[in-house]
Amino acid sequence: MKFKNLLTTVAAVSATLTLTAQTTQKFTATKANEYGIAYTLPSTMLDITIETETTVKEPGRFYKYAKKYLNIDNPISEKSVDVKVKSVTVTTRGVANPDRRYLVNFKPGTIPFMMINDENLPISINTEKVLTTDEVKLPVAVDAKPTPLETDAARQVLNEEMLQSQSTAKRAELAAAQIYALRQSRTDLITGQSESMPPDGKAMQIVMDNIEAQEAALVAMFVGTTKVSTRVSTVSFDPSEDVNDMILARISPDGVVEPDDLSGAPLYLSVTTVEEGKMPVDEKGKEIPFPKNGFAYCIPGKAEIKVTFDGKTMADKRIELAQAGVVYGLNPNSFTDKKEPIYLIFDPTTGAAAEIGSANRQ
Repeated sequence: MKFKNLLTTVAAVSATLTLTAQTTQKFTATKANEYGIAYTLPSTMLDITIETETTVKEPGRFYKYAKKYLNIDNPISEKSVDVKVKSVTVTTRGVANPDRRYLVNFKPGTIPFMMINDENLPISINTEKVLTTDEVKLPVAVDAKPTPLETDAARQVLNEEMLQSQSTAKRAELAAAQIYALRQSRTDLITGQSESMPPDGKAMQIVMDNIEAQEAALVAMFVGTTKVSTRVSTVSFDPSEDVNDMILARISPDGVVEPDDLSGAPLYLSVTTVEEGKMPVDEKGKEIPFPKNGFAYCIPGKAEIKVTFDGKTMADKRIELAQAGVVYGLNPNSFTDKKEPIYLIFDPTTGAAAEIGSANRQ
């Protein structure tokens, strides 16, 4: 059958075919448009999503007395902000390449149609099925949880004597005494020796939770607090040319910043073309010429993408790349054959022909 022979000139792309949520529009070749449909093949863009983790440590007001009253040797003694790269995710998408615009003319009297997305990139011909790949799960920013000193319990533990005292040493002594009093109260409740036992299990849990929160707030005044949050930023890059350890961005206490912002440490990107797209050849190894009025698609090349930070490889991925490919074409009459027209599904990221088959037997 005709479509089986054409498979030898189509770049194979492994994918699952389903309907997607992307915006597409159906264009039909009719007499009104002289049986012609215009479209644009894509360039492949990199979207590099960087997840950073920020840890902020702050000393408690009584950190100098942590050893004396709580026997803690290593309280936080000064504020610090540490930022590290937690993950890097590399994804690709297609953007219209203004140098690859085409108009395909179909045979009059037929009604082939194309699905085209909002960037004028071809999605499919003679079918409304589109290409979807495995969904990439991107990280989500997470705010820091309140520290024990940012809770209601922290205000409850400041009794009148602590508030009136002008001596830091005295306030630390009172805070330590309150910690031990809370611990004794918890022990009395657990052993049933408290003079005012809660009436039921639910009430017991509320009391225990309140004691725990108050103790945590008081202890934080000695040992300090730690807040951990994550941020997510995406940097886009056009891999039209190979690069080696190019500074893509910098990582600073403010998160991801521009490459020329020396407040941050560099995040490096390398793009290496490992395979260029090649024109199809016949059985004798001779390049098959582009068919007259051919329906253009891309035979992509491949590139290795590597992202490093602080000497560690954060991402290493091989992708298909339109910029490293070549443009070839199919005979448009194959889509209007009266006996067995074909359908074609594109990869909108590269412009490659992902699947081809009989339109009568989809």
